[in-house]
Amino acid sequence: MDNKSFNLVTDPWLKVIEIQSNQERTVSLTELFENSQNYRQLAGEMHSQDLAILRLLLAILTTVYTRFDTNGELYSWLEKGINELTVDQEMYDDTGQHDLLATWKSLHQAGHFSEIVVQYLEQHQNRFDFFGEQPFYQATTEDYDALVPENKRVAAGKGQVSIKQINRRVSESANTPAIFAPKSGEAKNEIQLDELVRWVIAYQNFTGVTDKTKVVTTEKFSNPAGWLYRLNPVFVKGESLFETLMLNLVLINTRKSDAEYVFQKPVWEYPTVHDYVEMRKKQILPDNLAELYTAWSRLLHIEWRDSGQPAIFSAGIPMFAADSALIEPMTTWRLDKKTNEYRPALKGLQSVGIAMWRNFGQYVKVKQADDIHEPGMVIWLRKLKKEHLIARNAPLILNSIALISDGNATSQSPAVELIDDMQLQADVLFDPEIADYWPTRIEGVIEQTQTVGKDYYHFASDIATIRNVETRPFASALSAKFYDRLNEPFKQWLAGLTGEDDRDEKINLWKDQLKEITTQAVADVMQSPSPRDIKGISGEKGLLNIFTAKNRLMFNLRTHLDPEKG
Repeated sequence: MDNKSFNLVTDPWLKVIEIQSNQERTVSLTELFENSQNYRQLAGEMHSQDLAILRLLLAILTTVYTRFDTNGELYSWLEKGINELTVDQEMYDDTGQHDLLATWKSLHQAGHFSEIVVQYLEQHQNRFDFFGEQPFYQATTEDYDALVPENKRVAAGKGQVSIKQINRRVSESANTPAIFAPKSGEAKNEIQLDELVRWVIAYQNFTGVTDKTKVVTTEKFSNPAGWLYRLNPVFVKGESLFETLMLNLVLINTRKSDAEYVFQKPVWEYPTVHDYVEMRKKQILPDNLAELYTAWSRLLHIEWRDSGQPAIFSAGIPMFAADSALIEPMTTWRLDKKTNEYRPALKGLQSVGIAMWRNFGQYVKVKQADDIHEPGMVIWLRKLKKEHLIARNAPLILNSIALISDGNATSQSPAVELIDDMQLQADVLFDPEIADYWPTRIEGVIEQTQTVGKDYYHFASDIATIRNVETRPFASALSAKFYDRLNEPFKQWLAGLTGEDDRDEKINLWKDQLKEITTQAVADVMQSPSPRDIKGISGEKGLLNIFTAKNRLMFNLRTHLDPEKG
């Protein structure tokens, strides 16, 4: 592969969907940033892959627009030295945040990114070549050999990870075949170059822990999972790729109004791979988003065979802790009562069937006294609304993409990918009302809805008892179907709320719909009853058949939705 080049700045590798034609296209970084307003979304092999690439794109934009305004002019509080930029912190304190928000507003109004982004990419083009002297997201043979144990160097052939492992649609290790993969046999290890680039970026973010090779350190460490794999990701989805990038482009520290200016340092701006790995050995949480968004979990080196297929060497790098990593804007948080620290509220296999809206209180602070930390993205959106940079009635779509592991501590292989969203108007999400605060009312409705969900579960348990089948699997399956019926109607109800609504009227509309959905779900269960369903069984509380089970549910429904009638 001598003299070969594949430069991400100029060569097509990003899959997108065009708005006008609704067709898929493959574009370069330059094309993407010049035409993001014409693309609906990224369109890679998996949604989680798209999220990893979205963060890479945001790292570029955050780096550029925290240094230059839309005209490509260096901010007045920055000064260009011989080798690096310096900041006048006093000047930044006076006008810095105002200037950065003015840049965001100018870009948003223009409807496209400015020329300075492409100029930045051209300046760093040599670091975006997949086959360059410092290959993109990789180490050279010399760098890799210098950082791993002697017996794990490239010539030894150890520590390889196959294409079918990096491809998270397959995720097949050497020991356990992926039976239901979209490829079979040798095809699992075949890949086109542009797809390989996408998977390398995704793998750094969603790495499992099956590989054993590590970089040499003075202190022992366990190979970490990828950073995104350790979060419950949430971001904002716009009507175009440009809008998605803009809404997620956090240019100021939203958690501290008096925060100092921090230089963005994506991984490609480190002078050498050695410098980056040495920094990572300290396990210090990045203080800037560009570095966080481009954090590696593995030191990768790619050797190219005569067949044109790659041999990929992988070594673990120490990872910083997720505890109190509140700089990360794309996750929900939970308070660890033992350590009193906030940790990402991870999703596991047990929560696969729980829709996003049911955890509404994790995304927006329902009560000021709540001990939750809102996702940084929600705080950023609140800032944009407060500064009148987004409209009061702007539809805001919070999108969640979670790649959930199998829960096995020794592998953490991907088991399922969850995609969900929740749309609310800006005035609903950030309701200025105090006495009738929409988020508090919404949380109350969700609590009532889930109480009805429990009532339905008890109904399903009664049916299982009548039919003499195992209660938990039967009731859980019916409960899951019940929530499937609720998900879309509730999401539509949320999306239809406005700041001017009569709260009680809107809530009663949902209650009526909830009664209808519950009644229909019960009717479906009671279709074609068996003689045993009708005859029933004798229990501690008397006769139990499908009719008494239904009556009990309907009584609970009235009690929990209409207390006066109940």
